[in-house]
Amino acid sequence: MRILVIDDEKNLRESIVEYLSLEKIEAVAASSGEEGQVLLQREVFDAVVLDLKMPGISGIELLQWIRDAGPEIPVIMMSAFGEVQDAVKAMKLGARDYLVKPFDPEELVLRLRRIEEEQSLRRKVLAQSEGEGWVGESPSILQIRKLVDKVAPTHSTVLITGESGTGKEVLAREIHRLSTRKNGPFVPVNLGGIPDTLVESELFGYERGAFTGADRRKEGMFEIASSGTLFLDEIGDMPIHLQVKLLRAIQERKIQRLGGTGFIPIDVRIIAATNRDLESRVKEGSFREDLFYRLNVIRIHLPPLRERREDIPLLAVHFLEKVARTMGIPAKRFSPEALEALQQYSFPGNIRELENMVERACILAEGEVILPRDLGISPKTSFPITTGHQNTPPQVQDSRGPEAATDSREKTLNIKELEREAILEALRRNKGNRTRAAKELGFTRRTLLNKIKEYGIEGV
Repeated sequence: MRILVIDDEKNLRESIVEYLSLEKIEAVAASSGEEGQVLLQREVFDAVVLDLKMPGISGIELLQWIRDAGPEIPVIMMSAFGEVQDAVKAMKLGARDYLVKPFDPEELVLRLRRIEEEQSLRRKVLAQSEGEGWVGESPSILQIRKLVDKVAPTHSTVLITGESGTGKEVLAREIHRLSTRKNGPFVPVNLGGIPDTLVESELFGYERGAFTGADRRKEGMFEIASSGTLFLDEIGDMPIHLQVKLLRAIQERKIQRLGGTGFIPIDVRIIAATNRDLESRVKEGSFREDLFYRLNVIRIHLPPLRERREDIPLLAVHFLEKVARTMGIPAKRFSPEALEALQQYSFPGNIRELENMVERACILAEGEVILPRDLGISPKTSFPITTGHQNTPPQVQDSRGPEAATDSREKTLNIKELEREAILEALRRNKGNRTRAAKELGFTRRTLLNKIKEYGIEGV
């Protein structure tokens, strides 16, 4: 990590550079806003630590220039006590954070490390984002990537299994994108969303006069997907009387339109997906065994998100940037507490639920930082805290009755609120100095830092 420290006060500037070097962080010093501006135009840095009050180009003026014409780079402002209004202005201009002098250099390192982690996440997302939403570095996903690289260039049928929302269509699109058919159409068909009476005509098409209302010939999805890929989603819901016709189409590479007499050659690759246990459905007699074996040439199972938690930050940042692009709004960022809350949540709706959660948070977050409350989940819980969510946590009954249980929950919440307020007041009285605030509160410094993180306290 490479940092630019801009401060006209020599002793402070040099002490920051020296402390950062001890923490294995490369730091370059500039003694004025003018010098800092030149360095930002000539060299590449990961973050800027900028003093608010300086002769010549002030910190506010340099921050304005960075926002309007300079590099896209996070800025941490330093301000003396009594300059709070200016610090607030700096935050509105896009400063990432600010520290009140004198501050503990360990606190600066902590905030720089957060920036470093966020930048690392963004780099990983950029490196993996060719396939829309196909992001991850967990062992299971890396193994699937290797399998996809081998399977995609072939013409083999692929069966994708996994819970709802795990990204089965995204994976199917990725296989198509990497195949020799990538210039042909990718045609998705959700068999679970088509009435049984219409499945045959949707897949195979029909001739004029085939049934009442068929006043013209219509091509089916097999023909529309010619030279491309036909994605049959929720294949486990296909009516059993049509499974034999699908089997014949796969085996013989030709179809017959509804009401037609001739056969039409087809050139499509089949990728099927299901969230059902097809082996059990075969035993039950609701899914043909011969069709199952035709589809199950190459099988890829997508694990639920709760089994690949290390991918959650990457996916969250990916969706964050996607929402910003789609809505045309400035990109926001997650607080460390928000990322922690996401990783602790069970995600019964998997990736689809995460994407919806991030979109909602982008809309509801008041500032540029997304907090746990914006996501609708709380740190240290595995369920949403918002009312009306589709996934309601199990109810725990208090042996003293529902009134006692409610009273106990309210007391717990009130104690936490009071503790958070006490920490904020101590930090304000001690001008943001964590060591003095911890001593005043009777905490160790490490305990205080943990509580600051737990309660999402920032900018004090």
